Amino acid sequence: MSHRFFRISSIVVMLALAATVLPAPAYAVLHIDITKGNIEPMPIALPDLSGSAVGADITRVVSADLERSGLFRPISRNAFIEQITAQTVTPRFSDWRQISAAALVTGTVTPEGGDKIRVAFRLWDVYGEEQIAGKEYNTFQSNWRRIAHIMADEIYKRLTGESGYFDSRIVYVAESGPDLKRIKRLAIMDQDGENHKFLTDGRFLVLTPRFSPNSQEILYMSYAGKQPRVYLRDLQTGREESLGIFEGMSFAPRFSNDGNSIVMSIAHNGSTQIYKMDLRNRNLIKLTSGSGTIDTSPSYSPDGNQIVFNSDRGGSQQLYIMNADGGNIHRISFGDGKYGTPVWSPRADLIAFTKISGGRFYIGIMRPDGSGERLLTESYLDEGPSWSPNGRVIIFHRQFQGSRSKTGNTRLYTIDVTGYNLREELTPMDASDPAWSPLLPL
Repeated sequence: MSHRFFRISSIVVMLALAATVLPAPAYAVLHIDITKGNIEPMPIALPDLSGSAVGADITRVVSADLERSGLFRPISRNAFIEQITAQTVTPRFSDWRQISAAALVTGTVTPEGGDKIRVAFRLWDVYGEEQIAGKEYNTFQSNWRRIAHIMADEIYKRLTGESGYFDSRIVYVAESGPDLKRIKRLAIMDQDGENHKFLTDGRFLVLTPRFSPNSQEILYMSYAGKQPRVYLRDLQTGREESLGIFEGMSFAPRFSNDGNSIVMSIAHNGSTQIYKMDLRNRNLIKLTSGSGTIDTSPSYSPDGNQIVFNSDRGGSQQLYIMNADGGNIHRISFGDGKYGTPVWSPRADLIAFTKISGGRFYIGIMRPDGSGERLLTESYLDEGPSWSPNGRVIIFHRQFQGSRSKTGNTRLYTIDVTGYNLREELTPMDASDPAWSPLLPL
């Protein structure tokens, strides 16, 4: 096989950034085929960006992002033969081939006065001996970590042909305390676990946080009032409000694709139905009906025309799809066991779900027509999948089996859509109900 081919934040970070594309060829041979399952990671060399101490920090974060994807293997700096400096225009490709690097990233950080810096990088095809990407960012030094994630996204995109997912955040429920007095708080962090912050103080139990399309608001269920109900929180201002007091408990909320409305479930008189609410005028429309049935966990398709949800209307908990107005309801899951918590991929090609079968829990995926079901994980309790912005990775929570007197620990994990690269997403305490944001707006 040719060496040139490989199978292979504070709540809101205010970013003043301008990106300039540096000259690069229109087409590059070096590419990772990410449609395969067990992929051989591409060896990539990432010398520290020169010119400023913050360059090493940026490079460290870029390297960690790429390595965590499972598609790249950063080469140890101890193996480097050529020492890249600010004066290096074109690298000595033979030195990098000698340590088996397929790709090389070089760059500089230039102080621009005050807190401003200019960050420039170039991505090289070592065996093709050509530059295949290059960008320059003018920003504030305090935004160095976010610049690193944006750089990693650009490198990922150039070498895989798909958008990245590193410049994003994760909101989840942080759990602590004894089993009978469990404290559950909303928490938010960058996708790599940094810039961790609690959003609620733990006085009231909270569940199922979900991001808005612009990543600046979240929906969640709270027990703050006499009756559990859905709340909306602005991440920039910290302002939160109840979306209404209904005849029954409201829960399982999720935004529409344009952010102007939400869908949620309301339980009343022994049945649970799905409703749509227009956030501009708070009008409420009932989408499902049925005496004694439980319809919940709605999730919009990326085009906003359909909704997937789980329901026991057929006798057991299964997945169904309906039009956005509630019409044309049809079942899509027919395997053994029960199905729940469906969520549509941002790429529109797959639906992720939780499955319970034979006393075990699974995270799985299927096409929107119900075909191609694949189970990606299995454990004592895996639940609550959420997609990365590019539809390539799924985050979920896993509870470990405990003893008779104590519930097992609960942690966040990610898995590639191919079923490989299972990794724990580190949090300072037990964690559940994760939701992955879209890419952050520039």
